[in-house]
Amino acid sequence: MPVRDSYDAVIVGGGHNGLVAAAYLARAGQSVLVLERLDTTGGAAVSTRPFAGVDARLSRYSYLVSLLPPKIVGDLGLDFAVRKRTVSSYTPAVRDGRPTGLLVAGDRTRDSFAALTGSDREYEAWQRFYGRTGQVAERVFPTLTEPLPTRDALRERVGDTEAWQMLFEEPIGVAVERDFDDDLVRGVVLTDALIGTFADAHDPSLLQNRCFLYHVIGGGTGDWDVPVGGMGALTDALAGAALAAGAQIRTGHEAVRVDTDGTHAEVTVQTDSGESTVGARRVLVNASPQALAVLLGDEPPAPAEGAQLKVNMLLTRLPRLRDRSVDPRQAFAGTFHIAEGYGQLADAYRDAAAGRLPAAPPSEIYCHSLTDPSILGADLAARGYQTLTLFGLHTPARLFAADNETTRATLLKATLAELDAHLEEPLADCLALDANGAPCIEAKTPLDLERDLRLPGGHIFHRDLAFPYATAETGRWGVETRHANVLLCGAGAVRGGGVSGVPGHNAAMAALGR
Repeated sequence: MPVRDSYDAVIVGGGHNGLVAAAYLARAGQSVLVLERLDTTGGAAVSTRPFAGVDARLSRYSYLVSLLPPKIVGDLGLDFAVRKRTVSSYTPAVRDGRPTGLLVAGDRTRDSFAALTGSDREYEAWQRFYGRTGQVAERVFPTLTEPLPTRDALRERVGDTEAWQMLFEEPIGVAVERDFDDDLVRGVVLTDALIGTFADAHDPSLLQNRCFLYHVIGGGTGDWDVPVGGMGALTDALAGAALAAGAQIRTGHEAVRVDTDGTHAEVTVQTDSGESTVGARRVLVNASPQALAVLLGDEPPAPAEGAQLKVNMLLTRLPRLRDRSVDPRQAFAGTFHIAEGYGQLADAYRDAAAGRLPAAPPSEIYCHSLTDPSILGADLAARGYQTLTLFGLHTPARLFAADNETTRATLLKATLAELDAHLEEPLADCLALDANGAPCIEAKTPLDLERDLRLPGGHIFHRDLAFPYATAETGRWGVETRHANVLLCGAGAVRGGGVSGVPGHNAAMAALGR
């Protein structure tokens, strides 16, 4: 098959990391081609209108920003902004038969802790705990866009023996149980170790610690911000930056094979018109390690297992809460934790590990449109409509293997029932209807994500997260493969996972020899 064109770099996959790499390389004067199998770029970081005839542009898959370095936004001149959430979290509870909850929201936080627990002890422990993780964040986050430090170098940079022990050496459950007494408070802390990860608080692999670390270091503060205009605003800006720098982007072009001798590569491309081949000095693969292996003709590694339920909703109004001390506009402005007490999370993990759906499925919700109403059409915004995004935990892909459709429906019903237990009215009464009269709600299981986005096992990080330091298996940047001119620039790279652009930046730096 003749080689039609040749480029300095061919990037397989037009997700956000691939676009970051394309923009950096093109700005460095290289000829760049991005191949995307879908009709649009963006991958999991897209905004769509999922409900027929309804003008609401939702971040359909990934939905908040924490790990995107301002350096990338500045380097690429992106027209992209985020907004801080005025509320960090709200967690409803029932104490002595009375509805109450924990509101983490600036000046109100201390009083909320005291009302829930009867003293200042848990609040003071909270301040110490997150003061320590905040210091780690300040020191670790800047390293994500530098060559990988050694373990010893990162430990020296952290400069806090107790923090290093808590995050890198022993299961995070040890610190949670040592520092906090209240079951609800313990659960709120632990959730950051479990989002997108199927693990117990005391898992000896420290998988939960790796997840926790990436959730608390973002931006050097641990803040999770709302992307203005939805997640698609970021990937649209990245595509614009890549094109402006001279990169070419071809959608509807699927790379199906990569052949390389280490200095030159040929990429076989499938389109509706048939197959063709393009040449490249380097190939950057913005896909999973499994997809990389298939492209190279290697034996794919065993896929990791996703363990989440993603639900998008549009409401005509926010539901009223049983806890009258908190306005729904406050409760849903941050992360609304449901069935995420420490004991509940442990029970849910045991249920799922035993092969059954959790009896009380844990999840968390937030309302994008409270912070950024621009994702709603003017008419919907004027009428008070709101979006809700729900992310369910401890629902591994194995639970859906026998009957994805039925299990999805059963899990969704049970998950919403846990929320309804804290509402004065059923959530179903608040759901908007689409143009066909159907409720505006959609749910995605790990198997759905594997089908829609080719996430192996539905795993949102492509594979288990790694600590952000070098090991015997990593290269200088954590993106290298066994081929000198093939780099992995997707979430499966070291320091991948989440919407960060870090693997794309680091693969570009590796390609440029920086």
